[in-house]
Amino acid sequence: MTEMNLECGNPGKSQWYAVCTRHQHEKAVSERLSGIGFEVFLPTYQVARQWKDRVKHLSLPLFPCYVFLRCVLGQRLEVLATPGVHSLVTFAGRPAPIPEIQVDAIRRIIESHLQVEPHPFLSCGDWVRVKFGPLAGIEGILIRKKTAYRLILSAQLLGQSIAVEVDAFSVEPLSQGATVKSLESSATSRFVDRGMQEIGGLA
Repeated sequence: MTEMNLECGNPGKSQWYAVCTRHQHEKAVSERLSGIGFEVFLPTYQVARQWKDRVKHLSLPLFPCYVFLRCVLGQRLEVLATPGVHSLVTFAGRPAPIPEIQVDAIRRIIESHLQVEPHPFLSCGDWVRVKFGPLAGIEGILIRKKTAYRLILSAQLLGQSIAVEVDAFSVEPLSQGATVKSLESSATSRFVDRGMQEIGGLA
């Protein structure tokens, strides 16, 4: 994707965009937009929280205050008029489309049923590629947390990342050239699109 495409998009083409919502309105916005016919994607993760005398399992947004939406630019006023919606994520003052390959990468992580969670934002580091398993072909940053390894995927446009657990033996390092190329690409697209970045499981 070129920088011009990112800034302008294609007014007549249906593309993915990131909708910024009011605090804790992600699910309500997702349901409202879906209810009026939009294709919506709200990636979530499971977490256990202690509530007084019991443990409650919650489904929380992986990207707090954001919902992914497929639409054409001509529909943005309808989107912005939806209760709970704050704005569309923009670049250079225009709605910034998100490559479908990146949205698909996030879906694959969610559908893999592997442990995934938000992660502090990362934008550079050593890149690896998953060789086999449900995430085969996805690329990201490999980190170690205690005794486990995690692949980090970053959404540059949102300034957020997610992490998914992986087997260290299932990944292979990418060459330095591939790392540099991918980082240059992310600077242009503003949303890492080298498969899925290890920092948040998206790339």
